[in-house]
This record gives sequence, structure tokens and C-alpha cells, in this order.
Amino acid sequence: MRRGQAVDVVEAEVPGSGQTPGTEPAMRTEFDFELPRGFLDGDGVLHRRGSMRLATARDELLPLFDARVQENSAYTTVVLLSRVITRLGSLPAISSNTVEQMFASDVAFLQDFYRRINAEGHTRIAVTCPSCEQRFTADLAGGRLGES
Repeated sequence: MRRGQAVDVVEAEVPGSGQTPGTEPAMRTEFDFELPRGFLDGDGVLHRRGSMRLATARDELLPLFDARVQENSAYTTVVLLSRVITRLGSLPAISSNTVEQMFASDVAFLQDFYRRINAEGHTRIAVTCPSCEQRFTADLAGGRLGES
């Protein structure tokens, strides 16, 4: 199995619990996203769609030993995101250099996306329409505005 690959978690029946395998929904470990602006690579190709996996304790600990992070703690975000982004467009790999070259708005989006999937377990956000003030839920990972 590849690192970061989504898997279905099936729990065995616990004696006396009355719970049978398959009654719990499968655990999502990888979430798709679409960057607001997109990453423009050296060949001029724009990459917008990608995937991020759930972070492990190791993902959050290893950046602390990185010399770049020790020199500047703000670099933690760059190292951490480069570890958990599993796919971005047709790029063969995501490195800290890739994250460094992203637009600030995309990095901010990815930071929020990371927080949502790791702390809250979903990518939904509560939104209020500025015109009619109706409240609804939107999926942060979803497509462009107006798309279904």
C-alpha cells in the first residue's frame, strides 16, 4: 500500500456489543481539494486539483527537527503541507519547494483545509449569503462557485 492511500476501516465485532462489521462508515484518510488560484509550475502548467491525507503524529513532529523550521518556525507550515499533500495536478511529487512557490492565498487555503480535515474531520463550512442572509453549508473541497 502507498503512503497516504485511502483505506476502508472495518472493525471486527466486539463480543456482547451487538455491533457487526460494516455498520460503521468507512474512515476517510484522504480528501480532494481545488486550489483557489492554482500552482503554476516551471513549464507554465497550472495545477489546481489535488489530495491531502490525514496527518500522523510523525508528520507533525518531524518538521521540528528540520533546520529550516529551527531557524524560522513559520516554515513549519511549508514542511508539514509538503508531507500531507499527496497529489497536485500532474506533478510527480510535492516538495517543500513546491509549497514555497505557491501563491499565499493557496497556502492559506491549504492551512485551513489541513485544520478542517485533521481537527474537525470534514471539509464543510457554514456560510451566510450576503444578499438574503440565508445560512447553508458548503463543501470547502468542492468545485468552483456555481458548479454542482
